[in-house]
Amino acid sequence: MIATNRRTLKKAGSFRQRIQPRLQEIALVPAIVVALIAGALVNDAFLTQQNLINILQQSSELAILVIGETLILLTGKFDLSLESIVGVGPMIAGWLVTDTVIGGSGLHLNAYLAVVILLLVGMLVGAINGFLVARVKLNAFMVTLAMLILLRGITVGLSNGRTLFDLPAPLVYLGSASWLGIPASVWIAGFLFLVVGLFLRYHSFGRAIYAVGGNPEAARASGIRVERVIWIVYIVGGALAALAGLLLTGRLDSVLSGQGQNMIFTVFAAAVIGGIGLNGGRGTMFGALTGVLLLGTISNILTLSQIPTFWINAAFGAIILAALVLARFTSGASEP
Repeated sequence: MIATNRRTLKKAGSFRQRIQPRLQEIALVPAIVVALIAGALVNDAFLTQQNLINILQQSSELAILVIGETLILLTGKFDLSLESIVGVGPMIAGWLVTDTVIGGSGLHLNAYLAVVILLLVGMLVGAINGFLVARVKLNAFMVTLAMLILLRGITVGLSNGRTLFDLPAPLVYLGSASWLGIPASVWIAGFLFLVVGLFLRYHSFGRAIYAVGGNPEAARASGIRVERVIWIVYIVGGALAALAGLLLTGRLDSVLSGQGQNMIFTVFAAAVIGGIGLNGGRGTMFGALTGVLLLGTISNILTLSQIPTFWINAAFGAIILAALVLARFTSGASEP
């Protein structure tokens, strides 16, 4: 009788372990539905095709940034400097191709080469961050905070605080083009979420990312090169941040001296409410995507309601706190 009860309890526990991650993955779907209903009640223009596409397009750069940050968070690390890569990559590229009259270098570099340099800048910053965190064993917070400040200074310094405009087509195409009536940036963000999500679930390196975040010592004992995994995700995160910057540049048709500023707060908000664990090893790309969509929807509703920007930021802060408290009591694990 006792043995039977133990088997029953064991099966129940195993079932909860299997079903709980799935429930956490789709936890925000009802919240998104409620937000859509609320938006429709607040403003008649909310559910129009144009506004829904607008939400997706404005969320696409954030979505790509969230993918990069999520990969890093899954290893138990994080990167504050991603928002500065969104600015410095396009600024360097814009500076290389524009005339001195508008704050450029006057070099008039080939625009396609400038796009390649933009992406390489993101990868280089990610490589430096990854090296200092994974190899030199420096604190991720201090390293990426210092890099954020450094890159922000470079971004402003290159243009003397001016906005670069009159950019060549290759630098603005992806952020301004539409494919089949949907902005190209939305297609790109959706494709990346799908590919990275499948990669994390089915590829051995994707599983290694979870293993490193879950227990780095156990991962190392099983033959996983922990430092290499961390280094690679930092490089990928930097490349994705540069891509997000390219898309944002195309949507704005210019490069702003403060481009990307404060985006990292929204990135962490989307990741946290999407179920990405700050301790590492927990969360999915689908959960991160629902976090992006919920924040994009809420932001649009508040904007249509003519709520000042600072109240929107306050709402995001409240959402992060609520998500942390909820995660604490549902999973039993606290975040650092």
